[in-house]
Amino acid sequence: MKTEEKILKDMAKPLLLWYDQNKRSLPWRDQANAYYTWVSEIMLRQTRVETVKPYFLRFIRELPDVGALASCSEDRLLKLWEGLGYYNRVRNMQKAARQVQESYGGVLPKDYQALCSLRGIGSYTAGAIASIAYGIPVPAVDGNVLRVLSRLLENEEDILKQSVKTGMERLLKEAIPKDRPGDFNQALMELGAVVCVPSGRIECGSCPLNDLCRARASGRVTELPKKSEKKPRTVQKRTIVVIRDGDCLALCKRPKEGLLASLYEPMNLTGHLQEQEVLKEVANLGLVPLRIRQLEDAKHIFSHVEWRMKGYQVQVEAVEEKVKDRYIFVDPEKSGRFYPIPSAYDAYAKYWKENMS
Repeated sequence: MKTEEKILKDMAKPLLLWYDQNKRSLPWRDQANAYYTWVSEIMLRQTRVETVKPYFLRFIRELPDVGALASCSEDRLLKLWEGLGYYNRVRNMQKAARQVQESYGGVLPKDYQALCSLRGIGSYTAGAIASIAYGIPVPAVDGNVLRVLSRLLENEEDILKQSVKTGMERLLKEAIPKDRPGDFNQALMELGAVVCVPSGRIECGSCPLNDLCRARASGRVTELPKKSEKKPRTVQKRTIVVIRDGDCLALCKRPKEGLLASLYEPMNLTGHLQEQEVLKEVANLGLVPLRIRQLEDAKHIFSHVEWRMKGYQVQVEAVEEKVKDRYIFVDPEKSGRFYPIPSAYDAYAKYWKENMS
């Protein structure tokens, strides 16, 4: 049987041939641009390519380089990221952009270790930037690549362990062709994204590595990769209140730390409240409720938390000035353009503009 090292070296030629013939046309692949690679890789974490495309194009149009990202206002930055979730990622991008401005003259460094030192950039993202944009022969091992390698090598280890990822990076480093490191890494990612996919839709017949794959030879493709079970999510009951003053919508900015930090939201209360409890909470703001109606229930899943939401819409009298210390009342059209509101509230967004009869 071939050694792991031999399998990885032998896969380069058929993998690159397949990639040249089958790679998708993606806006961040059009040129070797380190900034484009960085932005796309952060956006693509846990998000599908087709979903990312319009977000990427919008982001690049408004923030075309490191300097623009470094100087962008927080509200605008979060608005550009709205819908992608995981907002700390774009905050870390901005912190890294400011590091690059200060230490590297606004250009992402052509050095793997220097890239790893930037905020929010780990071994995978650094490897992608270094290999794709700068032709440096270093691996870029993400979930797709780990799945391909686990099956190819029939590796039984838990791919969620950092030690397993580190081991795969070490093996790949010796196998990367020095003349096409970026294409090699992208080919592995592409293979995991469209052919060697999670169980249920695997396309072994289309795989350029099927003759080398140990899991295919032993009929164990669907058994791999191995993953430890994740901890169950914490379920939280929330009551969402869409407060309307005429044509204006009440929004509150969340704290600077924690879940959905610094984003805007409608009234968000702990627990599932009844109408009279909601009216009391609204009155406690110094508002005079006129009408209330219950909205549909909704659910939103974060990585470790699940919100089960009960909704209400409340029409109030003209707003007193003292309420504005906590809430702002904005035109719904402006809320869509200027205020970053997380997708957790998408189920109630249709009530931003809808007046109560």
